[in-house]
Amino acid sequence: MKERIDAAIDKAMGEKRITGTAIIVKKDGETVFERFDGFADRESGKPVEPDTIFRLASVTKPLVAATALAMIDKGKLSLDTLVREPLPYFTPKERDGTLPDITVRHLLTHTAGFSYGINAYGKPASGQEVDEGLVNSDLSFEENFRRMAAIPLLYKPGKLWRYSTAIDVLGAVIAAVEGTSLDEALRKYVTGPLGMSDTGFVLSDKDRLATPYADAKPEPVVMQDPHTVPDREGNPLTFSPNRIFNPKAYQSGGAGAVGTAPDIIAFLEAIRQGGAPILSKDITAQAMANQIGTTPRPDTEAGIRFGFIGAVIEDEAVSRVKLPKGTVNWGGVYGHSWFIDPVNGISTIIMTNNAVEGCMGAYPGEIMKAIYG
Repeated sequence: MKERIDAAIDKAMGEKRITGTAIIVKKDGETVFERFDGFADRESGKPVEPDTIFRLASVTKPLVAATALAMIDKGKLSLDTLVREPLPYFTPKERDGTLPDITVRHLLTHTAGFSYGINAYGKPASGQEVDEGLVNSDLSFEENFRRMAAIPLLYKPGKLWRYSTAIDVLGAVIAAVEGTSLDEALRKYVTGPLGMSDTGFVLSDKDRLATPYADAKPEPVVMQDPHTVPDREGNPLTFSPNRIFNPKAYQSGGAGAVGTAPDIIAFLEAIRQGGAPILSKDITAQAMANQIGTTPRPDTEAGIRFGFIGAVIEDEAVSRVKLPKGTVNWGGVYGHSWFIDPVNGISTIIMTNNAVEGCMGAYPGEIMKAIYG
């Protein structure tokens, strides 16, 4: 396995698809592979190290979801809590003007009526665009989500699955219920108990932060701010690497945190082993299971359902993600992918500083194939 993974990394770096990478694979609690290679900053020759800090993008989501689940364990929230209770300003309507009951469950499962691309389909007035978590802005939770609430829902909550800003809204719920910043809540319930000292919405050490790169030929280019990169389907994704330095930008529960590979694998392993010390076994089992039933997902997501922290592989044969049935996985568009395979006892974090190759390109699939042979 080590030889296969090393060969996959060497190939991707040799082809200049990947600039820097950090990979940790654990099986039954033991580290069976780890490699930190390439450049955290190519231009200065700074290498990727175990303590290199990466912008997480959507690797933020399972951490924030786990924060909410820990609060549910402690009775501070429930899956049926109406979002408008802690956030009275957040009252988006259906297209016919009906006020729906959007719950914490809807947010956790991306079935709340939203989708990414809200500024395209919602067409807000000029100057009233919604910050979806990757761009830089000075908007607070309330300022941003008031704007979002003014846009009619794309579908009735619970009727479809659409990847969305739902976890950003969940972050606002968490902060409101706790009466703290989202970062403080995350540290209280998740990163603090797990010793994840470099993970959160506040950068612990600027000098250890990896430079982000955007896909280009003949090699990736340093991201500007802003910088637009096409996703897997060719849709434009706009990044603002400087957002992490802006204390006025709301702490995006869907995309705004930073962290290291050792921190993230500690979280994944805690979930794989039943949730302790952050979650109960019961709610962890729920988080790892299909929570959307047969709710329709896009055609490109065949064989994949969704739990509370990520996608759940239901049918490996038809899924584009070639991981065993029951595996939970997701990624982060700055260049990351992760999975938890409870049947085989495997947890893996694959990090890069390459958008979007490290998340949506061939690289994570090549590493997964190498792991399983």
